[in-house]
Amino acid sequence: MTTVATDTGVGPLLRGWREQRRLSQLELALRAESSARHISFIETGRSRPSEEMVLRLAEHLDVPVRERNALLLAAGYAPRFSESPLDAPELETLREGIERLLRGYEPYPALVVDGSYTVVAANRGIEMLMAGLPEHLLAPPLNAMRITLHPEGLAPRILNLREWRGHLLAQMERQIGLARSEALRALYEEVAAYPLPEGAGGPGDREDPEPYPYFALPMRIEHDGQVLSFVSSISTFNTPMDVTVAELAIETFLPADPATVAYLQAQRELPLNG
Repeated sequence: MTTVATDTGVGPLLRGWREQRRLSQLELALRAESSARHISFIETGRSRPSEEMVLRLAEHLDVPVRERNALLLAAGYAPRFSESPLDAPELETLREGIERLLRGYEPYPALVVDGSYTVVAANRGIEMLMAGLPEHLLAPPLNAMRITLHPEGLAPRILNLREWRGHLLAQMERQIGLARSEALRALYEEVAAYPLPEGAGGPGDREDPEPYPYFALPMRIEHDGQVLSFVSSISTFNTPMDVTVAELAIETFLPADPATVAYLQAQRELPLNG
């Protein structure tokens, strides 16, 4: 056992993640096939964990891939996970796969965002919903949360905005708890401060002409006089070995009622409106 006489380094970082996950040292030790005594020694700096132990603890603490690199560096090891630009040659297969997935989902909306909700890819269904938004919201880098919740964005068109806004802010809060991202925290504070458009709808406002038994909270949005209803699904990549890939999320919007299906199918062959 290697003794490290310091109060800084990987130990306090691991202790912070453990406390955030609300695990005792014994619970973590059992999951990691270690002992509570050894976990205590690591956290207090009395023992330097092996590279394998750092990664094992990070896995059981559900530490994001980016932060696993930080843990390794704090323990004196080289980062294990690369961070490739999305346009890097080694990610060409990934990019092609994402493009095929987004095209295949049309005419229904789908997009891909990174860990700060910057849109890195989107299909024609998303472009249809964003038609008519002001240029300053559509200028790169395009941000999905900003476009959705900004009072000049999609917010005035969302009929159940109070519900949908609450869902999105809660989603961001959960992600901040997992990732400890300052950029994400800043984005959250920005969009949470946006004023609600006048007459912003809630669960009791502007009901469907023909109420439909939704199976999940829908986003109900007006488009060219038609009320469209979607439920969203978010997918991520299993066991990513690259920070960029680990932070990508694919969000697909599934039509939540027959009227939305019929409308989007009818729009399939029409050109997009500017």
